[in-house]
Amino acid sequence: MSEGEVLFRFENMGIWQRGAGLSRPLFTLADQLDQRHCHRFAEQLRAATLSITNNIAEGSGSVSDADFANFLNISRRSVFEVANILIILSREGPLSAAEVHPLLLQLAEQSRMTLAFMRNLKT
Repeated sequence: MSEGEVLFRFENMGIWQRGAGLSRPLFTLADQLDQRHCHRFAEQLRAATLSITNNIAEGSGSVSDADFANFLNISRRSVFEVANILIILSREGPLSAAEVHPLLLQLAEQSRMTLAFMRNLKT
C-alpha cells in the first residue's frame, strides 16, 4: 500500500472529506469545553461530530442506494445535532457567538451537500 492510496469509497466523497475537515475544529472546541469543565457537552459534541462521517462511511458500504440514503439521512441529522449543541452552548455562555458562527456556516454547507448527494442517489 502506498502513502495516499485510497482504500475505501468514502474517502473520495466530497461530503466525507468536508465532514472530516469539520471534525478538527469541532474536536478542538470539545477539548476547550473539557478545559472549562463542560465534560458532558464535550463528550456529546465529539460523538455527534464522529457520527457525521461515520454514517457516510458506513453507508458507502451499502449494497443499495436506498440503504446508503438512510445512512446519509442519519449523518445529516447528526449535523443538526452538532449545530444544536453549539447554539445552546453559545446561548448559555460557555462558548461565544463568534466561536460558533463560522462552524454553523460550515455545518449548514455540510447539510446542503449531504442532501444534494442523497437526492442524486435517488434519481
